[in-house]
Amino acid sequence: MNYRIETKFKKTEFGPIPEDWEIKELNKIGKIVTGKTPSTRNKEYFGKLVPFITPRDMFNNKFIKNTERYLSKEGGILLKNIVLPKNSICVSCIGSDMGKVAINRYESITNQQINSIILKNLNYNFVYYSLSYLKKELKNLAYHSTAIPILNKSQFSKIKIYISSTESEVNKISEILSCLDDKIELNNKINSILEQISQTIFKHWFIDFEFPNEQGKPYKSSGGEFVDSGLGKIPKGWEVLYLKDVLGSLESGSRPKGGVDVFSNGIPSIGAENILGLGVYDYSKTKYVPEDFYNSMKTGKIINGDVLLYKDGAKIGRKSIFMFGFPFRKCCVNEHVFILRSNEKVTPIYLYFWLEKPEITNFIINLNSNSAQPGLNRVGVESVKILKPEAKILNKFNSILVPIFEKIFLNCLQNQTLSQVRDTLLPKLITGKIRLI
Repeated sequence: MNYRIETKFKKTEFGPIPEDWEIKELNKIGKIVTGKTPSTRNKEYFGKLVPFITPRDMFNNKFIKNTERYLSKEGGILLKNIVLPKNSICVSCIGSDMGKVAINRYESITNQQINSIILKNLNYNFVYYSLSYLKKELKNLAYHSTAIPILNKSQFSKIKIYISSTESEVNKISEILSCLDDKIELNNKINSILEQISQTIFKHWFIDFEFPNEQGKPYKSSGGEFVDSGLGKIPKGWEVLYLKDVLGSLESGSRPKGGVDVFSNGIPSIGAENILGLGVYDYSKTKYVPEDFYNSMKTGKIINGDVLLYKDGAKIGRKSIFMFGFPFRKCCVNEHVFILRSNEKVTPIYLYFWLEKPEITNFIINLNSNSAQPGLNRVGVESVKILKPEAKILNKFNSILVPIFEKIFLNCLQNQTLSQVRDTLLPKLITGKIRLI
C-alpha cells in the first residue's frame, strides 16, 4: 500500500476535497429511520426478544452489542416498519447525548432520540467514521428553537459526507481505522475476562471460603473451623471491622472558584461521571484544574491503588480503582468523589471487590436515603462493615491479583494510545488529506 499526502483538490461548499471525491447527503446513500418508543402503559410490548437501543447503550463503543431494554414479539411487530438490520448506523440526535455514533450488531429498534441509516452499498465502517468525524458539528445543524437542541429526521437526512469515488480507497480507509478499533475491542474483551476471573477468585476465597488452607486444600470443604460474627459464620482467625478501621484516608477533593477547564492542559480532575467501574474511563469528559491549585490541595490527590466512590448524584455507590498510571499518572478528584485509601489491614484490590458486593453496594446506596443531606457522608461510609481475612491469605490473594490488574490497566492505557492514533488519522483520512492508493 502506498501513502500519498499531496493530491489535487477542488473547491466545495465545505472546503477543498480531492478532485476524484464527491459529497453526498445521507439520504442518497441509504434509508433514514427515526426510532420510536412503544407506549409504556402496554407492558406486553417489552420483553427479551428485540434489542431496544437508546443513547444510554451507545457508551464510547463502535458497536452496540447489548442494550438495557428489549422489546417483546408484540413490540417488534408494532414497530416493524422501523426495524434496523445488522450494521445500520445509529446517531443520537437530542440534547447532551447528541453526536453519539455506533453500529448495531443485531437486528434492533431504537427510540425516538436516535436517527439511523440503513445503507445501500457503501461500506458501513466508512460511514461510521465519517459521522464520527462530524459529530462535533451536529449540534450546529440541530434545531435550537426549543430548550433542548434536536436534530430531526429532515435535518439529519441532509447531512453531507465526503466519499472517494474509488471503492478500494473507501475500503482501505475503513480497514486502517477499523484495525485500531478492533485492537481496542480485543483489549476490552481481555479485560472483561480478566475481571471475571478476578471476581471468581474473590468469591471463591472470601464469600464461599474455599481459599487454600495450610495443605493447599479448599478451607470450607476440608472442614475448616468457623466462628460466629456480625456477618455470620466466618473462618477462625478472621475479623469483622468497619471501613474506618481499614482506611488510612477517606477524603474528597475540590475545584477552584469558577469551576474547571474542559480544554486546558492542567491537572486532570476526576468527577463522579467517570466513576464507572474497573478499567473504565471516558477521556472525553476529562476536566482540569490549574497546576498551582493542584499543588495547594490538601486532600483529593489520587495515588496508586486508590478506590474511588461516587458520593453524590444519580449513581451513588458506583466505584472505580485506579492503578499503574491509569487513567493518569497525576490527577485528583472533585468534591463529588470520595477517595478510599486502604491501610495495611486490607489491600486496595480486596477493598474494591468487597465494596463491589451487591449487598454492600445496596447498603451504601441506602446510606444516602437515610441521610438528611443528599449524598454520602464520611460517617456513613466509615460505618460499612468489612471482613478482614488473615494477613497470609490476603497477601496470597494479592500476589495472584496484582499481575492480573496490571495487565488490565496496561490494556487500558494502550487503548488510550490507540484511540489517540485513530483520532489523529481519522480527519485526515476521511477528508482525503491523506490518500490511500
